[in-house]
Amino acid sequence: MIKIYPYDSLGHADHGWLNARHHFSFASYQNPDRMKFGLLRVINDDIIAANSGFATHPHQNMEIITYVRSGAITHKDSKGNEGRTGAGDIQVMSAGSGIEHSEYNLENEETNLYQIWIIPNKLGVKPRWDAKEFPKDPVKNSLRERFFNCVNLS
Repeated sequence: MIKIYPYDSLGHADHGWLNARHHFSFASYQNPDRMKFGLLRVINDDIIAANSGFATHPHQNMEIITYVRSGAITHKDSKGNEGRTGAGDIQVMSAGSGIEHSEYNLENEETNLYQIWIIPNKLGVKPRWDAKEFPKDPVKNSLRERFFNCVNLS
């Protein structure tokens, strides 16, 4: 079943440095009819102002996927992982047994991203973080080849 949530019906929070739209109940937006969809717990459409971001904070037992639509986000965590994820690229974090991290837009322009949280099928796993860059040039008649060249399936 497909559920359509019009953009103007999404939860909204404007903190000055963060302008967020929430598809599901999150933070100050609480809607008992939009708690989750299956294992999908969060889809946030965030715009983060230049040179600002999320200070160090904890997560536990959540799979977090960030797709950067424009700009870039820089991640740093308590396990020693650090990296910058730019537009068109994805970072993933398995919070597992617990991790603290920060995410900052260190750029001189706004960063727009989707952050997606998935409830894990196993609790207490070892935390991890990774990022993946994807080709930025248009794909012409070679999607299959391009996909297999940029995704490690082993």
